[in-house]
Parts: sequence; structure tokens; C-alpha cells
Amino acid sequence: MNALHDHLCRYDAGAWREAIDTLSAEIHPIDLNATRIWFAFFPLDLQMALAEASDPQETERKLGLMGRWRLADQIDESHRFLFAHRYWPQVKSAVGKDGIPLVNLAPLISAVAETAARTARVDREFLLGMSAVALMTLRQVGPAAFAAAPGSIAISDRARAMSPHQVLRRRARDDGQGLFGFLRGLKKQWTVTFDENDPQAHFTVIEGQEIASGAQSDQRDYRSRDERCIPGEGPIPVECRAASCGTCWVGILGGAEKLSPVVDRDERRRMKVFGYIDSSEERPLIRLACQARAHGGVSLVIPPWNGLIASCVRSPSESAAPDRSDRGSPVSRSQSAPR
Repeated sequence: MNALHDHLCRYDAGAWREAIDTLSAEIHPIDLNATRIWFAFFPLDLQMALAEASDPQETERKLGLMGRWRLADQIDESHRFLFAHRYWPQVKSAVGKDGIPLVNLAPLISAVAETAARTARVDREFLLGMSAVALMTLRQVGPAAFAAAPGSIAISDRARAMSPHQVLRRRARDDGQGLFGFLRGLKKQWTVTFDENDPQAHFTVIEGQEIASGAQSDQRDYRSRDERCIPGEGPIPVECRAASCGTCWVGILGGAEKLSPVVDRDERRRMKVFGYIDSSEERPLIRLACQARAHGGVSLVIPPWNGLIASCVRSPSESAAPDRSDRGSPVSRSQSAPR
């Protein structure tokens, strides 16, 4: 695993993005969005900036990091919102097997997925996203921490029993509005799910309401498990409701098309300032909950941290691999992370 880790350290964030893009047509739809969201939640550039800092704690303070941003503290649970999390033990084991070829990222991810698929007895397409997550986890936390993690699963038996078809159908479903629902207009109500593994993890928004405002209807205690949550504000950390604080960013697993488009002067600009995402998509997978208005049912995942990381996260064009003829090629030694 040391040799594999050294090999992974040759690739920058742009090369990882290219590898995911290359494999996107092969990743099963159940985890395509989830895989991209996970890589946004745990950016390599942030980990490298902290690893290279002479005073990591001071860097964390300057970046305003809040919550759980250290991947090493959540190796077995960071990806619990992926459907393939149920196959985490097999994927983790496959990463540590002898014979995994030290090739470019896309074929390397595919090789790990094929190895794990034989053990898990599922199709390779279900494990491609999780295999990419596993390799990036190894890249960020190092061989010793990766090997020491127990490889446990952090979802309920009920969630494990759900099929991919059932999960996708549930994500696409909208609430029934009753026999005369067409007359409800702005009084229509939609369900927002914020943890697909918990049948109680949902709240209601009315037509056109911001997700963060709808979350206020959930008055349960979330502060005890996430200190970023404010009592009375629901499960999504939020401070300003004006796209200024960046605490309410979320990943959209299903229903992105049912949210209002990104407003350039507000949400898109602030997302770049925070460093969470740099996308021209009208409805990207990463949104600010205080700005995204719901026009249907949505399934989302709440990041375990927030901060102002734009200074250490390079844009896709800046961090792309230098050899454009070989997708996913390693960066030069001068760009490599220290081993």
C-alpha cells in the first residue's frame, strides 16, 4: 500500500477530476452525483494546503474552518451517503491487495472496482465511485491510517435493504398534493430529505421556499451532534441567510432540476469566494441552502464542515494535468505533494 500511496501522490486535483469525468459514463447513476459531491466535500487542495502549512492550526483559523474537515477522522463514514457504502469493506480490502496495477487514475480506479466486485458479487459499475473515493482517502490520510480503519459500515439494515431502483425512484418522487392539488399553487409542499439512511431525516418546504428557511420547521435538537447548528434553525448550519457566511452549503443527491437556478450575482459568486465549487452549470450539485428555492422534492447531504478555502483550492483550468494527451496523467515532480 505504500507504493500505491506514493503513486497516488503523483496526481494533482485536476488529474482526479479528469479521471472521474472519464469514468462518469460507467459509474452507475445511483452514485454518480454522490461521487462528485464527495470529492467536493473533501478537496485534495485543502488537505495539501494543511499538510504543507508550517502552522496547520493557524491555517485552519485563517480559513475559518468549522466542523469536521479532517478526512482521517472519518475514514469509514465520510462516504455513507454513497449507495456503495454498503460495499465499503470489500472496496477497502481491494485497495490493499497485491497486484493492483500502478497505472493512470482512471484504469487504476477501474482495477480496484473490478477486484472488489468479484468479492462483493455485484457489477463493477456500482463500485467505481466508491473505488475512486477509497483511493482518494488513501491519498489524503496515508497508508497507516487507511489500514488501521476497521472498514465498518455506518448505515442501518433498513437502508442496506433498499435496491438502487428503489432509491432512485424515491429521489425522483414528489409529494402528492391531494385530489385538488393543482389548486394549491404556492401552498404546495415538498419534502426535503437530508439523510437517506434515516427515515426521520426530512422536513417540509412550501413551493418556492429556500431550503434553509424550510429547515426551520424541524425543531429537533441538532446542536448536540453538530455544534455548527443553531438551536431552532434545523439540521442545516446557517448564520446569515444572505449567501455571505457559507455555512449552509449542501450537496444535491437528487432533485437538482427542481431547485431554482443559481443567481450569478449572489450564489454563484459567493460559491467561488468560498472555494466550494467553480461551475457554470445552472443547477450544480453544490448549492447554498439559503439561496436554493425548492419546486419539488429534493434529497441532499449536509457537509460535515465549512470554511473559506478559495485561497488554497485552484480552479479546474488551473489544476488540470499538464499532459493533455494522456487523461489522468501524473503531474510533474515539482507539483507533487510531499511524501
